[in-house]
Order: sequence, then C-alpha cells, then structure tokens
Amino acid sequence: MTIEEIKELLQLFNASGVGELEVERDDFRIRISRAASSQEYVVSASPAAAAPLAAAQASQAPPIAASGAAPALQPEADAGAVLVKSPIVGTFYETPSPGAPPFVKVGDAVEPGQVLCIIESMKLMNEIEAEVAGTLIAKLVENGRPVEYGEPLFSIRPN
Repeated sequence: MTIEEIKELLQLFNASGVGELEVERDDFRIRISRAASSQEYVVSASPAAAAPLAAAQASQAPPIAASGAAPALQPEADAGAVLVKSPIVGTFYETPSPGAPPFVKVGDAVEPGQVLCIIESMKLMNEIEAEVAGTLIAKLVENGRPVEYGEPLFSIRPN
C-alpha cells in the first residue's frame, strides 16, 4: 500500500461517520479508529508497514497516535521469560464467560495447550493457549481491553 493510498483512506475515513476502519491487502494491514476528539484518530499497521505508515503520519495535518491504546502493564524483568503475544486483533477476555473465574492467574502453573484467555475478533471467540510449560509471572492486559496483533498478553517463566 502506498502513502497516497493511506492518505486517501484517511480522507475517506474522516469524511465518513464510521468509528473504525480496517483494511488488509497482501501482507499489509492498516486499522484506523476514532479517538476521544473528533479531530484525532488512531492509526496502527502491521510491522511490515511501519515505514510507509511513519511517512504518512508525518504528512498529516491532524494529530495521529502511533498505537491504539495506552501501554499495558509492563512485563516483569525476567531474562528467561516467554511472552505470549496476541496472534490477532480483537478484544481480550480472561474468563470463558462473564462472572466465571479467569482461565489463569499470576502464579499458576501452565502446560502447553492450556487455554490462557480468549480474544474475540469479528464475533469469533479465539482461545489463546500456552506454548510452553511454566509459571505465569505476569498478566499484561486488562480484561475487556482491545489488543493488537503481536501485543504481549502474558509472561511465562518456563520450567
């Protein structure tokens, strides 16, 4: 996707009344969301699109934030920790249903294949599983918060 195409998307987004727009073409994905002020919007893109996105941000008149959300809880400084990252864009849920206990809590032992959370994307519930055996040392996202592709969700200290 070229810078001109991104600019055109931003113009169309501003002219329309939609609150969010996501476009994926080949290995490039861009997501545009309205921020608190109607004059601001949030743009995020896949890692492969970082250079064109930075150029598009520099040329825009309205202020643009580089990521869709405030930083989550920071991972603990554990050199051997494995980060479980979101494989998709969606909404993070730590429980299987409202009012149910969370899948895992900090300090729990986890096994490969154990469900850690659910990410809802396009009305589909996607279970995110542990890939290593170990101890859950940090939960990095708040329940019900939107997450981006590649965003760290949990930190696990392998056994």
